[in-house]
Order: sequence, then structure tokens, then C-alpha cells
Amino acid sequence: MKNRVLGEGDLDSRVVFVGEAPGRREDESGRPFVGSAGKLLDKILAKAGLSRGGVFISNVMMCRPPGNRRPRREEVEACSVHLERLLAIIEPRVVAPMGNSSVDYVFGRFGIERGVIGDVHGKAVSMKAPWGDVLIFPLYHPAAAIYNRELLGELEADMVELAGLLR
Repeated sequence: MKNRVLGEGDLDSRVVFVGEAPGRREDESGRPFVGSAGKLLDKILAKAGLSRGGVFISNVMMCRPPGNRRPRREEVEACSVHLERLLAIIEPRVVAPMGNSSVDYVFGRFGIERGVIGDVHGKAVSMKAPWGDVLIFPLYHPAAAIYNRELLGELEADMVELAGLLR
């Protein structure tokens, strides 16, 4: 581990995108989503009329797990306090977990019945947060669309729908 990756973007954003954990590139740079998944995320945001500078992007984990493995439950519990603080500061209208790990965390945090990303992506769930009403809007992780190009169209369509919720 080289850097903590807290997140970046507009602290007044109405949406916070939440990934799992930093990868190698993110660990090296200290910035979230700067590798190939980040480049794809930037393109999908632009297609939906959003910009990286106008949203906030973070992860459930702020540090890269050893060997880039999936974070363990105790690691998520220990680290998620940082994401919670960011959400309390930003007070977004929409929280968009990307991928199964972040969906698991966000759904658990808001008391939503757990589901796999293939079933829940693109479906907004309205919840109460300490700062007010919030929509939870799960998305496929951009890396999933890199490895399975069939998911790209669904991710793009979901992002367009999310952008419509912000207007």
C-alpha cells in the first residue's frame, strides 16, 4: 500500500459513486478510478451528460487490499467510517454503488434487502439517510463492462437514467 485513496470530486455533488477499493494505479496515484475502469467511467459519465468534476467518486475501502484481493468483512467495517464521513459531508441525493462489493456494503448500511448486481442494477431505492432522502442507484462496475462487453450497453443506459434523476 502506497496511498490512501479517499475520493475526489465536487463536495457539493448530488451523486456519490462508490467502488470497492483502490487498484494498483489508484494506490500509486492516490486518486480513485484512474486505471482502465476509470477511463471507461469517464466516457460513460460524459455520454450521460455528467462530468467527473461534477460528481464525487470514492470507494468502500480507502486502501488497496494485499494482492488486490476482495476486502474482508472486518476490513470493510474498519474502513467504512471514512466513507460514512464523506457521505455526511457531501449529503448526496443519490448514492451509486458500483459492483457487488459496494452494493453489499451500501445495501447493508441502508437496511436494503441484499441482491446481486445483475438483479438490482439500474433500480432506484428511496431511503432515509441522516441528511435526508436519498436514492440508492446500483450500477455495474466499469471493470465488469471491460471484461464482459455485453454489460456496457446496460451500464450506459443505467448511467443515463441516473443522470435524469439528478435533473
